[in-house]
Amino acid sequence: MPKKRVEPMTKNVSALLARTQFGQILERVSHNEERFLVTKNGQAKAVILGIEDFMQSIAQTPEALATLQEQAQKSGADRLSLEEIEREIQAVRHPKTTQKYA
Repeated sequence: MPKKRVEPMTKNVSALLARTQFGQILERVSHNEERFLVTKNGQAKAVILGIEDFMQSIAQTPEALATLQEQAQKSGADRLSLEEIEREIQAVRHPKTTQKYA
C-alpha cells in the first residue's frame, strides 16, 4: 500500500525574485519538495515544482505501473543501472542455445 503523502507548502515569489534566484528555487523544489507560486503584479502566473512532486500530484500513475514499481523495489530491480537492464533484456531476447539443429 502506497504511503500517504504530505502536501508541501506553496511559497509565493515575485517573477523578479524567481528570475534572479532560479537556480536556488530549482534546488529547493528538487531536494526539499517545495513549491513556488510565481506572481507578477500581484497575479499568479506560474507554479514551479519538482518532477517527483508533479508526477505524484498531477499525473496519475496507472495501477499496473504502480504494481510494477512495487515489484521492482521488492526484487531490487529498481537499483539496476541502464547497462545492467540492457544486459538483462539481451539475455532474454537472445538466450544462448546449447541445442544444435540438424
